[in-house]
Formats: sequence, structure tokens, C-alpha cells
Amino acid sequence: MNESTAPGLVQVYTGNGKGKTTCALGAGLRAAGHGLEVIMISLMKAKVAMRGDGTDINYGEFRSVDLIPNFTIIPMGRETFVDKKNPDPIDIRMAQDALKLAQEILGEHRCDVLILDEINVAVEWNLITLEEQLQLIKTKPSDVELIMTGRYARQEIIDAADLVTEMKDIKHYFSTKKLLARKGFEF
Repeated sequence: MNESTAPGLVQVYTGNGKGKTTCALGAGLRAAGHGLEVIMISLMKAKVAMRGDGTDINYGEFRSVDLIPNFTIIPMGRETFVDKKNPDPIDIRMAQDALKLAQEILGEHRCDVLILDEINVAVEWNLITLEEQLQLIKTKPSDVELIMTGRYARQEIIDAADLVTEMKDIKHYFSTKKLLARKGFEF
């Protein structure tokens, strides 16, 4: 099998270490550089957030991909964090809307690479079900690369994936230097 006929695979980036979204963005950037159409749905993330005295772009990637014509990021979350133990109904609705959008994108074959950022967290926090996540894997077109990120990847997702990378937190400046999230690196 040569590269032009290679099937789309399922990649999972999980674990408690930094770099899951960053890795998925890198894969998307590489694919876009080869002319592939990339769509990233960011579950539980808003495009803008309160920063200092006003609002600003929440994550730098939302601004960066504006420069890449075939890479689209669709944020599907509120400006506030989701309460894991008691998610607001709007958070559940937004995650369900993100799931429906992913189903439509796959069903209409609108991209070559679909990244579902933080989908594993959305499942862990009961915003969508494991069965719904597994259904995305089962129904994706055979030539679409599906990338799923977030802590808490369930064993069933790991088993269904073709590639799984676990980011492991060995040392982090959040705890060793008591640094807060830094613009350009954590968001």
C-alpha cells in the first residue's frame, strides 16, 4: 500500500501530561501542509475568554489557523470551565452539538482529517457517552484520519484506535515553579 491509498486511521492522545492538543495541532498542521482538509472541533473550549481587563482569544491556535486556508477550528464551549461533578445543562448541550457536528462532518465527508479535541474529557464528565464516541470511530469514512485528544481515554477507545500516545507528567513548572498558565504555551 502506498501513501496515496493509505486508509484513514484513528489516533488518540491522552494522559495527564502536557501536549495532547499540541500534538493533534501538529498533526493537523502537517496534513494541511500537504493540502489535506483539516477540521478540529474543540469541545469545552470557547474562542474568547476573559483575560485581565477584557476579553482575548482564548487559545492561540484559534488565531494561528486563520493563516492556513485548509485548517478550520470550531470551538464548542463556554468561556467558563465545566464543573466535572455538576455540569451545567448548556455544557451538555454544547458537547452534544459538537458530537452532532462531528457526525455530520464524517457523514458528508467534509474533511480528510477530523480532530476532536478534549473528547475523552467530555466522555469522562458525562457530556457525551462512550458509545457515542465509539460510534464516531465505527462510522468514519475509511479514508478520514480521526484524532481524539484528552485525558481519560477509556480502554475501549484505546482498543479501537490504531495509534495511542500517553502524555505522562514527569515534571511541570506549574508545580515546581508555581507558574500559572502562560500565553502562547498553555493557551
